[in-house]
Amino acid sequence: MDIEEIKSGSSIQLNVNGNIDTFSSDEFQNYLLSVLQRCTILVVNLEKVERITSAGLRALLLGQKTAQSKGGSLTVINASDSILDVFRVTGFDKLLVIR
Repeated sequence: MDIEEIKSGSSIQLNVNGNIDTFSSDEFQNYLLSVLQRCTILVVNLEKVERITSAGLRALLLGQKTAQSKGGSLTVINASDSILDVFRVTGFDKLLVIR
């Protein structure tokens, strides 16, 4: 998994490339939390993510809760249909802001 960071004002967009699974979720979670120390608005671009496991979902949820506790937001964008299906089946489509 690779993450490209793009800063724009008070927001940061993370372009994630690769699967977010058991092997990469700790790195992903740590990256999310470290970025949230530097910004209030975080956008996670999942355009190049083919698969996300429960460990990846947990990282997103923790990121969202951290953002909200700081008065900020976390938004997921460009998720594929298969990732959106995972969000729907798990109920994460009601927990996360997805565009």
